[in-house]
Amino acid sequence: MATKAFPADHLSNGEAGNSLHNEGLENPHQEFKRRHANLASDGSVAPSDAENCTEKKARIQREMTLQDMYNEHAFDDDDEEDSDWEPMQKHVEVLKWFCTNCTMVNLDDVVHCDICGEHKDSGILRHGFFASPYQGGLTDVESEVKEKYKDLHVGVSVSNSCTVIGFDERMLLHSEVEMKSRPHPERADRLRAIAASLATAGIFPGRCYPIPAREITREELKMVHSMEQIEAVELTSHIYASYFTPDTYANEHSARAARLAAGLCADLASAVFSGRAKNGFALVRPPGHHAGVRQAMGFCLHNNAAIAALAAQAAGAKKVLIVDWDVHHGNGTQEIFEQNKSVLYISLHRYEGEKFYPGSGAAHEVGTQGAEGYCVNIPWSRGGVGDNDYVFAFENVVLPIASEFAPDFTIISAGFDAARGDPLGCCDVTPAGYAQMTHMLNTLSGGKLLVILEGGYNLRSISSSATSVIKVLLGENPGCDLHQYAPSKAGLLTVLEVLKIQMNFWRTLAPRFTRLQSLWEIYESKSKKKQIKKVRRAEAPIWWKWGRKRLLYHIIKGHLRVKSRGY
Repeated sequence: MATKAFPADHLSNGEAGNSLHNEGLENPHQEFKRRHANLASDGSVAPSDAENCTEKKARIQREMTLQDMYNEHAFDDDDEEDSDWEPMQKHVEVLKWFCTNCTMVNLDDVVHCDICGEHKDSGILRHGFFASPYQGGLTDVESEVKEKYKDLHVGVSVSNSCTVIGFDERMLLHSEVEMKSRPHPERADRLRAIAASLATAGIFPGRCYPIPAREITREELKMVHSMEQIEAVELTSHIYASYFTPDTYANEHSARAARLAAGLCADLASAVFSGRAKNGFALVRPPGHHAGVRQAMGFCLHNNAAIAALAAQAAGAKKVLIVDWDVHHGNGTQEIFEQNKSVLYISLHRYEGEKFYPGSGAAHEVGTQGAEGYCVNIPWSRGGVGDNDYVFAFENVVLPIASEFAPDFTIISAGFDAARGDPLGCCDVTPAGYAQMTHMLNTLSGGKLLVILEGGYNLRSISSSATSVIKVLLGENPGCDLHQYAPSKAGLLTVLEVLKIQMNFWRTLAPRFTRLQSLWEIYESKSKKKQIKKVRRAEAPIWWKWGRKRLLYHIIKGHLRVKSRGY
């Protein structure tokens, strides 16, 4: 695997950043000089520049990546500004700031983010989601929480009844060297916000215990990745700044951060399966579920969930379940295990006919070469999917298949980018929804459960959701019963599509498909009747029959009678 790289001894910080800015585009200063030289006599930009601008925009649209979705509007704005450039126009610096919570840009004269409403001086990195979003201070909840858990910060010792957390500050050093149009969504603040929330709540340190960090070995990585992929990641430790794909960056600390993340996941899996801990949460980065056998992509370098699954099997697990609720399909995890009957991979994600990144994860992708049925994709057809649809899919697809599979160990690839407020996922899952799903999966494998952080880019959403999940690991009740709510029409259709395919491999699904198909037919019948009633309500009022509008009344009534005979 090749990376685009800039050696540390060749470029200065600013020069390297300029070379990295918007991969494939020209240096802004060179662009300025070129355009100045190509000005027509009337001060307008020469036609060749306009053509180049069009070609540049078309090229960008062809090369859309995960972060491009995030930055699409910013690119459009840049192109428009270029086309209107005037050489004699006085340069006016526009002061702006980037939201700590969602990274979106705001003008300096506002104090709350236009996108998420977070205060300019947010304290979310100090106190997590307990910090007030409306001001720089704290909510009243923060002091109450600290008082409640103040006696739980002492007597730390790992036991088989405890929840362990994997975390190491060296993973915070993995970062994009030069910021592009706005801060990269996969940033160190994601871990800082979660850690701050857990500390404020007295959960970690306090009710959960740490596990020593170690770097994964090359031999362990070779069980998942090719040597080409492993060496490509290792190479970045000697390079100032590099990119595997336009949205997947690395700096000189990234390889170690990836090894630490993978090593923590492997050791957590071993500790939980062997009984040295009750369950665990891997507070790690960079994420992993897009990393396949031969490639790093989608912000991911090594596949942490896959490494954890094999570590659990090395510790004695015969069958491992991986449930991936990140809003993006875990194409890397699927590739690694699609021919493996000892690992069942279930993913819930936005798909929308291959239009949502990474474009894989259709319902018909079920596994290959004898492992058909051991890959289960639940592909949402739209954005905005919330708790109701996720819990409905869990009840009718995830849990029935998982129960029949009967895993010895369960892993959650826990991306929180389907959470309400996430700028990439644009879905509507709440902390209560994540807690409920965790509670449902905790009934499997005798409670031997490992949660591994994947995506999630709104700090308030990711920190509150992760905290809710860890509370369930600690034995707390989710506190909200979501079973009583019905799914959306789109959610029901997705579940029916998955059941129709997967019931060929899992015998417990056929009765569910028949029942839900009947419910859908009843729903459709009622829906048609409601539409007919709405049409009838649209008829003219009866008093028009004897008033000045009697002609119009008869025209409408006659039209409806003709239409009704055509049914």
